[in-house]
Amino acid sequence: MKNNKGFTLIELIMVTIILGILAAVAVPRYMGAVSNAEAAAEAATVAALRSAVENYATQKFLETGRYSYPTNPFEYIEVDGYTTGSLSDGAWTIADTSGVSTIRHQRRDDNVYKWTYNSNDLTDLDGDDRGANVGLAPENPNSAGSAVTVVNGARTTGNNDVDSGGSGL
Repeated sequence: MKNNKGFTLIELIMVTIILGILAAVAVPRYMGAVSNAEAAAEAATVAALRSAVENYATQKFLETGRYSYPTNPFEYIEVDGYTTGSLSDGAWTIADTSGVSTIRHQRRDDNVYKWTYNSNDLTDLDGDDRGANVGLAPENPNSAGSAVTVVNGARTTGNNDVDSGGSGL
């Protein structure tokens, strides 16, 4: 009587090949799902920043009769990963140059996305000292506001060049 316990070499090779094919299909789909989830979380954070800035402007209007934007929108909303230091995976930073700011977020795949934000008065309306909200052009711009460059979710590559693809936000 022959002992039939165990697997033959051919069976083991076939199982290994099948597992390799499944891994080759599953890993890119998993990475795509992770990237999509991170983009969605990023979009939600940007929307929350925009909302916080508009709420601030409305509150200022109720208190003083003039709309204005805060210099740092991160002070009015809690954002996981916000840091005043250098970027790392999942971190958000803001660099301010006299009211004109650049908000950056580094994803876990080391791509950095950026948005512009301007708290200066860029409008012609009385009582409206608003600038340009996070990644948006100013409403009712004056001559200074119409010259503002708006960046909305542009991917910055490793050598600080900006890719025109953006994140679709």
